[in-house]
Amino acid sequence: MIILKFQVDSRKITDGQIFVAIKGHTVDGHDYIDDAIKNGASKIIAEHEVKCSVPVEVVPSTLEYLKVELKKEYADKINQLKIIGLTGTNGKTTTAYLTYQLLNSFNEKAAYLGTIGFKAPNDEIETENTTPDILTIYSLLLHAIEIGCKTVVMEVSSHALSYERIYGLHIDIAAFTNLTEDHLDYHKTMENYLNAKLKIFDYMNSNGKLIVNHDDKASEAFVNKFGKGITLGYNNENNDYNIINADINPAETKITFTYDNKKYEVVTNLTSKFNVYNYMTSLAILHECGYEIDNIIEKTKYIKAPKGRCETHKVNGGYAVIDYAHTPDAVEKVITAYNELKKGKVITIVGCGGDRDPIKRPIMGNIATTLSDYTILTSDNPRTEDPEKIMEDILKGVKTTNYEVELDRKTAIKKGIDMLQPEDILLILGKGHEDYQIIGHTKHHFDDTEIVLEYLKTVIKNTAKLQYFYCYQPVIS
Repeated sequence: MIILKFQVDSRKITDGQIFVAIKGHTVDGHDYIDDAIKNGASKIIAEHEVKCSVPVEVVPSTLEYLKVELKKEYADKINQLKIIGLTGTNGKTTTAYLTYQLLNSFNEKAAYLGTIGFKAPNDEIETENTTPDILTIYSLLLHAIEIGCKTVVMEVSSHALSYERIYGLHIDIAAFTNLTEDHLDYHKTMENYLNAKLKIFDYMNSNGKLIVNHDDKASEAFVNKFGKGITLGYNNENNDYNIINADINPAETKITFTYDNKKYEVVTNLTSKFNVYNYMTSLAILHECGYEIDNIIEKTKYIKAPKGRCETHKVNGGYAVIDYAHTPDAVEKVITAYNELKKGKVITIVGCGGDRDPIKRPIMGNIATTLSDYTILTSDNPRTEDPEKIMEDILKGVKTTNYEVELDRKTAIKKGIDMLQPEDILLILGKGHEDYQIIGHTKHHFDDTEIVLEYLKTVIKNTAKLQYFYCYQPVIS
């Protein structure tokens, strides 16, 4: 990646960089000034006087200083990119990733930045958060320019907007997916959460475009604040993109919609109603970028959902589906979607992360056990919390008896696979693309997909034929 003029991590300092000492929630950069100097820092930006061997500039807020200086130094260059920003509770990753793939299918070299990292043709970089810190964002966007990208599709989280992690950037197209309960440990109320999402308009170009899922009640707040908007949704002639019907089955989805009084049909390998919204949002973005709808439909056959989004493995006539759903709304939507597709039972494996929004735990427990034929409640990323305490919170919402508790996630997955009968669907929710489990402060390698594939190979070796489907697309037969 591009080495910027500034650095906030003393361990990553290179000769000549300016070290900006940021006070975080758990770590204070001022404690690492000596390390930064040893590693080559040429200057220190601090919030109080510091005695050291290099020049020190004292400012009221080092974070504010960093934002302003990054904008001054790099924003003009970065804003040569076309920036597409996706916000909402659920669907950001899939929608952004589909958009990224479609843009590249037209040879418009585009990059993706979000939950699953930074991606560009022949280039991948891991990131920490859905929307990384401002320094990382600037560095990655400059990297995108360096490798020849013209467009970047970004997920823009509520935290990113609250902390101004995209300060100085101009969004050309913004898209809103939906708003459901999440992050209330930080935002406290749904009103605050909505207002955080609405801050995306602070970054819109004067001629920017807004695309909204008009079926979500929060969409009106977006349209009203922006003053206009491009809308999509089901069976409403007032929508710009009016979805007439979606024929969904385990192999594919056929979507019929109208735009500008013309009817279109498209077949995609994505399944479930929520993925209809994700796909249609991507199509709308591509169309607003100047591509003809018929051409977008033609390119649709080449795209797939990201890893851990309805990632499906078929064995013995049943399905094991790995999905990132980790909010009450997402869990409800996924289970409901597969209830509509099932011919057997829906078995759900789900847990809740530690050090995160305890309010949603009993809600998720209730949703999973109420909507599923059977549920295995397990651990997610406990972090510094006791997994048993997290489970106690989950169980407060459980009103049924069709469940069991298995805190060891690997064992829970194996149990779920063993339960699978022909036509049953096993939903493994919460981690999706993540290949780790955080216990205490340590990341341990843990990949739901690896567990499933390894166990399936063990169970069905010499007894059954393994077919692997990625978003219902067979790659091993």
